[in-house]
Amino acid sequence: MEKEKQSVEQLTHGLLEELQIKCYGKETLNNYRRILKNLALYMQLNEKSTYSSEIGKAFVEDYISTHEISVSFQKTISTVIGRLSDYCDGREYSLQRKKSSVKLPENHAVLLEDYLSFCKQDGNRSGTIKRKRKFCGDFLIFLMALGCNDIRDINSTQICKACLMFHNKDAWAVIRMFLKYLYKKNVIEYDYSTIVPHYTRPFMVPSTYSEDEILRFENAIDQSSKIGIRDYAMLLLATRLGMRSGDIAGLTFDEIDFEGNSIHIVQEKTLQPQELPLLPEIKDALMNYIENARPTDNDECRIFLRQNAPYQGITTSAIRFATTRYFRKAGIDISDKKHGLHTFRSSLASSMVNNQVPYDVVRKVLGHTDPNAIKHYAKVDIERLREYAIAVPAPSGVFEAFLNGGRSYAGL
Repeated sequence: MEKEKQSVEQLTHGLLEELQIKCYGKETLNNYRRILKNLALYMQLNEKSTYSSEIGKAFVEDYISTHEISVSFQKTISTVIGRLSDYCDGREYSLQRKKSSVKLPENHAVLLEDYLSFCKQDGNRSGTIKRKRKFCGDFLIFLMALGCNDIRDINSTQICKACLMFHNKDAWAVIRMFLKYLYKKNVIEYDYSTIVPHYTRPFMVPSTYSEDEILRFENAIDQSSKIGIRDYAMLLLATRLGMRSGDIAGLTFDEIDFEGNSIHIVQEKTLQPQELPLLPEIKDALMNYIENARPTDNDECRIFLRQNAPYQGITTSAIRFATTRYFRKAGIDISDKKHGLHTFRSSLASSMVNNQVPYDVVRKVLGHTDPNAIKHYAKVDIERLREYAIAVPAPSGVFEAFLNGGRSYAGL
């Protein structure tokens, strides 16, 4: 069978076999599998049966525009899809190996592990620890390149030069905390954290959509099919309440109080509890899905399931792909704007800020733990907010409960 006529699953299997022959590592192969699985889902949702490089490019553009991912991971996705296109078209490529990383000497390695252990005890999550390990490790390597092989001999000139060697200036805040730790532990004589430069990311206007666009988006979901009934209930949680994709995908029956008209979750991102009102339109949509469209031959506790066997819980990727699909089906221009689920949160936050809802209330509606998480919406002048903001249908149902003594939020 010619490669260009094979299914994406067959191409994936063949490519992975080629990569194994080229001695690619297990972790790298798993990354390829995850990305190519998302490609297969994208093709299924867009009703594409045969893979081509054009479809691959469209997938990459769609994925990058709908996901908050790092530049390095964007490059990874492009590389994986490029490899698949090369394999599909019969083009060969040479194995590229990463440059060997510099190994930290024992004294630096022990010091770094001590600091990371302190961070773990202080409540840092695994992703934060990984980030600190990278930045602090690079900082120590930069110092060695500048002639500082013993951290106790560090000086201000070396610190400034090492900081300027970082391409990602987000590292500066991490280095500042690392130096403060070393000073408090009497490893270094002075508190050099005060000389590390401060860096503030440039402000970006949040992507938001108008009331008309949100209604068009919701109305584009065909509720005559079981998939449409599921997607409508699922996406109303995002458009009306601003819930994150991970919280929607993981929503269980135990977290819905149909009698008390409330939703109780522990947020996947922050691990903090959140309580939201079960608005009438969301309640009706959920009941319609559960009673008329949800597969019954399963014991899955999560509410939203794949429509075809095996009836597993739906993934966040499927939610994001569905979001893009309905934006396009509604004929909404998304060419120059982000169009993932997070835009519904941005729209809801902008709307409430524009209507002078207190920051603390907006923060609690969206489940933010950082007191300053919402204030960047105020950096846009009020007229520009009106241009971008969305009045979510029946918004009072979301935050009047916070303001007017609603049962769940009376204490806020």
